[in-house]
Amino acid sequence: MCCAAPESKSSSPGLHSGPVKSSRDTVVVPDTALDDVLDHNFDMLVLPGGMPGVRNLREDPRIKKLLDRYTQNARHTAAIYAVPSVLAAYGHLAGRRVTSNPKFKEQVAVEGVRYYEDAVVTDGNIVTSRGPGTSIAFALALGEKLAGKTKREEVEAGLVLVH
Repeated sequence: MCCAAPESKSSSPGLHSGPVKSSRDTVVVPDTALDDVLDHNFDMLVLPGGMPGVRNLREDPRIKKLLDRYTQNARHTAAIYAVPSVLAAYGHLAGRRVTSNPKFKEQVAVEGVRYYEDAVVTDGNIVTSRGPGTSIAFALALGEKLAGKTKREEVEAGLVLVH
């Protein structure tokens, strides 16, 4: 990925080919377009937060298709910031323990969802987190899901974390 690319002209950044400009003006260039990998089965689907990206994810039928497939096949799915609201809107959080950015609690803590205010909440194959301030804890939880607790501890030992 590169961080010095021209501003995206896409009406739905990150869901189409080309550079993506984040809500805080960081520009990244995806390795490939979503359509090119839509039918692939990856180890984990990670949906980033940020506005208007969350709205774009919720309104894109390809994301619903991906989430449905990953849920039906019990594949790892992760969401941070407001994106757990997308999972809730599609009915993928029923009976689950989750968290999200506090501003989106009402959209996430729908009937059947057990809402927590922890930095990261893991329930089975779903990992949720609250936002930028919890992103290191989120990344460590994802690493543990993919590579195991020993690898997480190895990575974490090299960090200077404030608890």
